[in-house]
Amino acid sequence: MGAETEYGIHAPGGSSFNATWLSTQVVHAYSQETKQRAAAGGETRWDYTDEDPLADARGWSMPRNVAHPSQLTDNESELTAAQIALEGGETGDPSIPLMMNMVLGNGARLYVDHAHPEYSSPEVTNPLDAVRWDAAGDLVALAAVRRIAATPGLPEINLYKNNTDNKSVSYGSHENYLMPRHVPFKNIVSGLTPFFVTRAIMCGAGRVGLGQDGSGMGFQISQRADFFEAEVGLETTIRRPIINTRDEPHAVAEKYRRLHVIIGDANLSQVSNYLKFGTTALVLDMIEHGNAPELEFADPVSTLREISHDWQLQQTHLLRNGTRVSALDVQWLYLNAATAHAAANGSTDPTTGDSHTAALLAKWEEVLTALGNDPMSLASQLEWVAKLNLLQQYRARDKMAWNDPRLGLIDLQWSDVRPEKGLYYKLLQHGRMQRLVTDESIAAAVLAPPTDTRAYFRGRCIQEFGAHVVGASWDSVIFELPQLRRLQRVSTKEPLRGTHALTAGLFDANTGLADFLAQLLSGPH
Repeated sequence: MGAETEYGIHAPGGSSFNATWLSTQVVHAYSQETKQRAAAGGETRWDYTDEDPLADARGWSMPRNVAHPSQLTDNESELTAAQIALEGGETGDPSIPLMMNMVLGNGARLYVDHAHPEYSSPEVTNPLDAVRWDAAGDLVALAAVRRIAATPGLPEINLYKNNTDNKSVSYGSHENYLMPRHVPFKNIVSGLTPFFVTRAIMCGAGRVGLGQDGSGMGFQISQRADFFEAEVGLETTIRRPIINTRDEPHAVAEKYRRLHVIIGDANLSQVSNYLKFGTTALVLDMIEHGNAPELEFADPVSTLREISHDWQLQQTHLLRNGTRVSALDVQWLYLNAATAHAAANGSTDPTTGDSHTAALLAKWEEVLTALGNDPMSLASQLEWVAKLNLLQQYRARDKMAWNDPRLGLIDLQWSDVRPEKGLYYKLLQHGRMQRLVTDESIAAAVLAPPTDTRAYFRGRCIQEFGAHVVGASWDSVIFELPQLRRLQRVSTKEPLRGTHALTAGLFDANTGLADFLAQLLSGPH
């Protein structure tokens, strides 16, 4: 599993700046911070060879001539020197091109995705690591902001881990889960839809304002819910669907499917993020084994919005069979099914279990129980509750209505990546938000890749041979061997190959790139 986070970007007092150009400054600043440059002084370019963003899991491909430009993610966007000059941008040494893409030493990717800087975390195998390496991305964003602030000639740039500008624009926080190809996609749709429609009560980030433009008065649980308009579809920026059908596995296509999830909020709360990844992974395992609950909302899209707008958790929602259920009812149904499923497969056994499932189920149950008794008791755990609790304090003190613009500013300030400015970080520093992973382990994850997936190989390649890595992706690493005057592409399509156990010895031997590749390609690494 892994995350993709598009950060909100703003240049205070600089409304004329183009957001894409500002985003290049973020990536460029981090490249200067890490001094990471590949062969011939350029960046490690992204390898688009195996990307196919228009392949649909329902069995067809969308024609390129009808696709929205935002869907063509296999085309690298570039800003020309003329565009940069028009923006009044300073790049420092004019002989060094602006960075649009970086593959990082922790196995992650940092790049410009249209009008936003995006951090894609490395592949991990459990929800705690998903939290850890996602939070590492926030430190990457912070380092870039600090570097920009210290660079003369650049505008001030602020980054926010949120999902909307409250002016009808939403940007994504996506999740990715590896699944077996043999699971019928219709089973994924039927098993996941009720779960996704209701899971925001645990992992919503909270938002001031109702409707896509935020003009409606009130508070809601999810930042993304109002932007979804379809049940199933390929799009990610228009006609957003609850279940996304992009079939781009980034792995051996005959064996694997990458489920691309676009419905989640960007989370700073570690508990919300942990539940988002962990519960979804458990539900996918139930779907794979035919053990998912069977229910169907009469109108999933409308229900998604209704649940988000009902932060008191009082409403019930119509199922296709004519009965009504609450969001909590549905989550309890999934939790009970997951508990039985885990007991049957032994994953919660204290001796032989996987050491993650039992803890995840316990936290899931704890949170649902508290939501049923008193949602505000979760102000130290769930993000939307913590934000609401803070906003209610301001409202009571200053007698502010929900349409008071000051509340919108507080909402924005919650997600500022700067710890001296971000309100989430203020609560964290005062012990008012629960930690599941330490600051030290998050800082370590900025530099080091996970050890139990192919991300280890990718990250170590950047660390050890970065000057000779001219291209990389989730599926490959491309080396330049100058003395041999050729390129060597190493395929990484098996996500559980290239681990520390399989390749650390080769890296630690430090025999030089040519010998490293010769040994790598001759063995089962």
